[in-house]
Amino acid sequence: MKDESNNPEKITRQVGQRLRNIRRERGFSLKQLEEVTTVSRLTLGNIERGEANPSLTVIWKIANGLQIPISSLLNEDEGVTVSRKNEGNKVVSANEACTLEPMFDAANFGSLEIHRAFLKPYSEYSPGAHQAGVKEYVTVMKGKAVIRIEEEEYRLEEYDSLKFNGDRPHTYVNETEDEAVLHFVMTYTKR
Repeated sequence: MKDESNNPEKITRQVGQRLRNIRRERGFSLKQLEEVTTVSRLTLGNIERGEANPSLTVIWKIANGLQIPISSLLNEDEGVTVSRKNEGNKVVSANEACTLEPMFDAANFGSLEIHRAFLKPYSEYSPGAHQAGVKEYVTVMKGKAVIRIEEEEYRLEEYDSLKFNGDRPHTYVNETEDEAVLHFVMTYTKR
């Protein structure tokens, strides 16, 4: 049986179907969704129809606007899930510096999500500020990383961790020639 877990077309269809379901559950039109996410109606419609593969930046805008974890858009619902490196859904930042692998679904838009992230050598990724109430916990699993939170810089070595309010602008930087592997846990305040 062919493994479809990292098939871009499958992921595109899945994100589109989940977005359409969430929008309809909330009774939003595409215009209302555009207003809360700052993503154009054309792009949102293309995503819902599975005709556009959204970048990580666009997925963050949608998740922040809807005040849901991004894993709510990316992961499939299953009873038991094994998360293996390079086998799950992936989404890439617009500048291709960061690849994010949501590890487990936040069931029913729960308050926790877990990701693996792979930050390319000599690169940086700026997701911007997340929705209010997000707490982010980051551990460097391989390599080194600099995390900038507004004007402050935090240099982390392998297995160092940092906790901060994710609703502040922040950037992940890899200043080395080796890929950095990060582990994220994000908690969301229920609304």
